[in-house]
Amino acid sequence: MARIVSAAEAAQHIADDAVVTVSSSSGLGCPDAVLSAIGARFEAEGHPRGLTTLHPIAAGDMYGIKGIDHIARDGLLSRIIAGSYPSGPSSLPMPEIWKMLTENRVAAYNVPSGILFDMHRDVAARRPGVLTKVGLDTFVDPRREGCAMNAAAAEAPIVSRQEMGGETWLHFPNIVPDVAVIRATTADERGNLTYEHEGAYLGGLEQAIAVRNHGGLVIAQVKRVTASGSLRPHDVRVPGHLVDLVVVDAEQRQTTETLYDPAISGEIMRPWSSFSAAPAGVEKLLARRAAMELSRGMTANLGFGISALVPRILLEAGEPDAVTWAIEQGATGGMPLLDFAFGCASNADAYMPSPQQFTYFQGGGFDLSFLSFLEVDRTGNVNVSKLGKKPYLTAGCGGFVDITAHARKIVFSGLFEAGADLALGQDGLTVRAPGKFTKMVDAVEHVTFSGARARETGQEVLYITERCVIRLTEAGLLATEIMPGVDPARDIVAASEGRVQIAEGATEMPRALFAEGPMELAL
Repeated sequence: MARIVSAAEAAQHIADDAVVTVSSSSGLGCPDAVLSAIGARFEAEGHPRGLTTLHPIAAGDMYGIKGIDHIARDGLLSRIIAGSYPSGPSSLPMPEIWKMLTENRVAAYNVPSGILFDMHRDVAARRPGVLTKVGLDTFVDPRREGCAMNAAAAEAPIVSRQEMGGETWLHFPNIVPDVAVIRATTADERGNLTYEHEGAYLGGLEQAIAVRNHGGLVIAQVKRVTASGSLRPHDVRVPGHLVDLVVVDAEQRQTTETLYDPAISGEIMRPWSSFSAAPAGVEKLLARRAAMELSRGMTANLGFGISALVPRILLEAGEPDAVTWAIEQGATGGMPLLDFAFGCASNADAYMPSPQQFTYFQGGGFDLSFLSFLEVDRTGNVNVSKLGKKPYLTAGCGGFVDITAHARKIVFSGLFEAGADLALGQDGLTVRAPGKFTKMVDAVEHVTFSGARARETGQEVLYITERCVIRLTEAGLLATEIMPGVDPARDIVAASEGRVQIAEGATEMPRALFAEGPMELAL
């Protein structure tokens, strides 16, 4: 039977040099009280020391839920392996974990979220680590950075290339976790966990099994405790025999800036009219063009940024449920939410555990993916995971590499230049002044998506910008559709320093993109 303890007492059970796996997705499902207690114990006692932490998705954010920053302290943290990291605008202070990372004070790795979940399942079953093609020819590949984010990590590789059956694979050896820190809504007196107020299940079950199968400690943070036997067995997501300690935090937030919204956890359904449409502007223009790639009945994946606006285009067109959306935190169907609530959905059809959602993504079972880009190079490589000058503006790769590895079709969206003076009219877009720099570069700083591998495997790849629609071809980047009002020679070819060329027979992007009312979609 699990014991109900304070967060401070739970922190006392974590030994020096332990490997601690944490279930979270930024502010969503973050066991913040337990992480805070670990940091407080270290400040008072100097223990635990030398922790390795595993984060399939980021723990905490820059907007009020500190998460990993509670334990980002010299001596406490020696190694961090994460799918993503807290991120935000340059106007906010740099998170402590990013300071440690950039100053080489902790060995830091960025491993795709799906692979990290796979690592937990394989270590739980005592298999010999993860063999995968996810990440080949990207920064994940040891021929590039091998997931290392700094020199300290590069000195201790965690992935290798292996030949098997005449094919090349990436191998991630087992990392056995000693402690799991997970979160749920309710625990009964036996430690059974239910998630009725949570916006996602994430991977707490897989993390708990990985720890339990190796004799470790499972700590569950919950909002409340109920009597033994009062939970419906079908509602229990983590059974009590896997849980050792239960910590109650009655104030735990559902996600950032949201204490509790029953629509996020699927307890009520919102009227479609209660969702806001995408605000007018260039980003809406891009989201509209992206939405034109959809057909009724498709299943599409969504990433953060401009792509997250695509469901709002269908909403405005009166077709909110014509497409099934699938996001990496696990929500399937419904309306994916924006801003602080990204990663959640209202009116979802189902909530998949993240590890199973990533299995679906890695195998390419969906029809297409809408993602954003920071920069694109002449061979079609995309970077979303590293900005050397302002590192914490990006969260890292998250599920991006898992999603793009075998996707049939990928639609990237982003601005052609940074800081250009753009004028939107009823019939077109004018570039009044060039930007500070082009996002169409000679070579990306970090290869999060490999254009060469996409061509090799036959993926269809589009890059939608405010100036043109670009397609990845054997000849490189070709603009096949030009935005009305744009000068192709000046605003595309010259602005990209020749990295984007104009295709023969290039057409004009539809003027319907500029419609003041809803745009009709041929779904």
